[in-house]
Amino acid sequence: MFTSISVGGESTSTVIVARFKGQPLDHATLKRLQKLGAAAAAVAACERADATGDAGTFVEAYPGGQVDRLIIAGLGDAKALTLDSIRTLGGNAGRRLAAAKATSALIDLAGPLNAAGLDARRAGQAFGEGLGLIGWVCDSFRGKATDAPQRTPLKVRGDAAKFTQGLETGLGLAEGANLARTLSQTPPNIATTGFMAAQAKALAKQCGMAFKEWEGDALEKERFTGLINVGKASENKPRLVRLEYKPEGKADGKPIVLVGKTMTYDTGGLSLKINNGMVGMKRDKDGGCAVLGAMHAVATVLKPKRRVVALLSIAENSISDEAYRPDDVITYRNGVTVEVTNTDAEGRLVLADALCWACEKESPACVIDIATLTGGVVVALGSTFAGMFCEDDKLRARVEAASALTGERVWRLPMHSEYRDLMKSPVADILNSNPNRKAHPIQGAAFLSYFVTEGTPWCHLDIAGVHAAEKNAGCFIEGPTGWGARLLATLASSY
Repeated sequence: MFTSISVGGESTSTVIVARFKGQPLDHATLKRLQKLGAAAAAVAACERADATGDAGTFVEAYPGGQVDRLIIAGLGDAKALTLDSIRTLGGNAGRRLAAAKATSALIDLAGPLNAAGLDARRAGQAFGEGLGLIGWVCDSFRGKATDAPQRTPLKVRGDAAKFTQGLETGLGLAEGANLARTLSQTPPNIATTGFMAAQAKALAKQCGMAFKEWEGDALEKERFTGLINVGKASENKPRLVRLEYKPEGKADGKPIVLVGKTMTYDTGGLSLKINNGMVGMKRDKDGGCAVLGAMHAVATVLKPKRRVVALLSIAENSISDEAYRPDDVITYRNGVTVEVTNTDAEGRLVLADALCWACEKESPACVIDIATLTGGVVVALGSTFAGMFCEDDKLRARVEAASALTGERVWRLPMHSEYRDLMKSPVADILNSNPNRKAHPIQGAAFLSYFVTEGTPWCHLDIAGVHAAEKNAGCFIEGPTGWGARLLATLASSY
């Protein structure tokens, strides 16, 4: 798409405006276009048969003078205009600008935004997110058999200060999500456990955050038994990584703790995945990738007044004579014993270590974990919503509010004592996976609940259905979405 996207520039050679379906360009937009000498060309373009104003459609005009290219976007029905549709518009506009090889653009949506009652700053942020997300590229693994595409930097600005400020925030949030996407895309022979820890350390140094890592004997000392057992079959050794953002001056209250499942590769272990089921398992680290992306946005863009702690449970689930087995029983630092019934239900085992630590050592205001945890959530919700498990009303309201702002949709699934009972073991305290597939995604959340101290506000996000896009649409191309990076950063800034 572009080598970079940033806010700035004074050029009006490319201008983007918008209109609703069945309506002419609003008076305020026409008045501003008249000053640029582009009003007549805009009116003529809107009279063409293809200028329907339907959402997702574009027509172009070439007025000359100050404006070489005028892009008129369709917004659909005025009553249906939302921040989510503005975000999608940003993505589609980015595609259009890339095709035109534009190097700068003025975005003028003030008229339609006023008519729809949308806040200019929020709308600018949504547009910036969409533009930044569609601008993601990952060409690092192309070789000599691929022609290198020619890309240029893009500078954008809004018609008003608030919209431009929002653009800058949105592009910053998208940058965090794009970091998560690049890490997700990185293949497992490169993105080893050590690589992921090194990326976290580099991010901490870049953004002025604290960094700590436990590996080897340090894992044993802290009794991180989930990581030790899941990761011991791999030559790429497991580790727990901690990042901490501290605001300038005095921090408000207890920290927000973000926990990310970071399985750099998942073979299933001795419960081996079958029928080519390993393809795509490089993305089993996407929960941790999202947390790193969120920490980037927190430290560089949003800068909340509260501390934010990130915990990444990093391991590779492999096979050797050291591998943990079905029938093993492992004991966690909080005293809970787990009978292993399926080594392919490993994500919850490594998350449990981080949840224990978060509740015991961090004195959290809340804990949010994010993971590609179950195929069951894909069956339940498809690729439209992430599964949300949260019994704390205040935290759930914050998650839902952040979801509404970022367009990363969540759907609440139930938690009840009967689901916890499903995880009871005849041998140990609990099973890591019940062979009975009832309530499969809820089983994962029920397991994790045994490692969260009672009374701690906690939310579990299962992103197995939303962490990758299957086709090019809206703000995304086929591949990783960085789901959760924007939501978690926005949530952290709400405290």
